[in-house]
Amino acid sequence: MIKQFLMNLILTFIWVGLTGSFTFLDFLFGFLMSYFILMLIFRGNASSKYFDRVPKIIIFSGYFLKELFRANMQVAYDLVTPNYFMKPGIVRYPLTAETDFEINMLVNIVSLTPGTLILDVSDDKKVLYIHVTYINDKEEFISHLREGFEKKLLAILR
Repeated sequence: MIKQFLMNLILTFIWVGLTGSFTFLDFLFGFLMSYFILMLIFRGNASSKYFDRVPKIIIFSGYFLKELFRANMQVAYDLVTPNYFMKPGIVRYPLTAETDFEINMLVNIVSLTPGTLILDVSDDKKVLYIHVTYINDKEEFISHLREGFEKKLLAILR
């Protein structure tokens, strides 16, 4: 996987060097073009997970940015209006993630969204305790976290 990523970067830099234009759009175009070229070259190679993971990373990044924007707007709205809409609570979230790296990535991503704070991970690493500022339904929050963040993140990491 690292080999394909490095080849993708090398081809991208060759593209940017040949065009002589060092803008973000040229870099992005070169990266996408070299990605599709390498995908055609390595087509059918079962050992290459790189071409499966890149679309998942893009989808996850878009989802995370959408959720980050939504949570920021919710906090900002609550700050500028005279009434407070906060309904804080602590949620016991059963983890699907198993390794320390998977748990650490999930904890960091959940902590980055406004209105959530990771309090603790259980000693057996099966439960995550989260303080949520705006919680209407705990089961809905757990489902949203599992289907949104954890499932997409584990698809990338596994």
